[in-house]
Amino acid sequence: MTPKTWFITGASKGFGREWTEAALERGDRVAATARDVAALQPLVDKYGESVLAIRLDVTDPDAAQAAVVQAHQHFGSLDVVINNAGYGLFGMVEELTREQARRQMDTNFFGALWVTQAATAVMREQGSGHIIQVSSVGGVFSLPGLGGYHASKWALEGMTSSLAMEVKGFGIAVTLIEPAGYATDWGTTSAVHADPLAAYDDFRAHLPISAAARRADPHATRAAILAVVDADEPPLRIFFGRGPLALMQTEYAHRLDEWASWDEVSQAAHGEVRAVVGT
Repeated sequence: MTPKTWFITGASKGFGREWTEAALERGDRVAATARDVAALQPLVDKYGESVLAIRLDVTDPDAAQAAVVQAHQHFGSLDVVINNAGYGLFGMVEELTREQARRQMDTNFFGALWVTQAATAVMREQGSGHIIQVSSVGGVFSLPGLGGYHASKWALEGMTSSLAMEVKGFGIAVTLIEPAGYATDWGTTSAVHADPLAAYDDFRAHLPISAAARRADPHATRAAILAVVDADEPPLRIFFGRGPLALMQTEYAHRLDEWASWDEVSQAAHGEVRAVVGT
């Protein structure tokens, strides 16, 4: 198999680090980005010219553009671009500050958008490529206390679904990875917590808590990411981890039932059909 060239954001830890190492270990090349580029030095020491470490804050659109261009010029091509940088924002919708909400969208959604735009231009010119967005099971359903995070991932899902249709004709594949709960620092050291309002104390006390011991192993995703990258026809959407499929089957059955039960009102809201007169 011909070695691939990857571009991965948030490569210093979590999924980004696992997938960077998985690619390098099999002989691929990786442009690894992180806000703290020093954290990538062990990869440079071990893999030498196969890895290009780039300092990148994805919330800076000019820096995102420059990083993609730098990686392409350095390696001569870009086969796989993974938007992995992101974090969790915890708090009831009413509790979120303007700064917290905007920063969440800037990182989880707009950061991915800036990198995607730059990568699409490169891949369109070369006539091939694979853009992978790290969404979440929280990108297709919602829980209380994570409204800001869900908003960022639902936005990413919508943008990426449109992107997939737009770029297919250029030979570019697009995939949304929707992980379940993994033992990364998403919910710990990387997380941001809004200041709690007392009004939600009772509600918060009765929220289910996922035990850390039940969270999946990020290392186990290495084979999965390689399978997605190497597929002749990669999926638009794929869950990583056990549980999401059954959860979504229940969730979507409920949605369909609710839409159906209100369909009479929906149909009445259509009104009389009016002919559209061209000009």
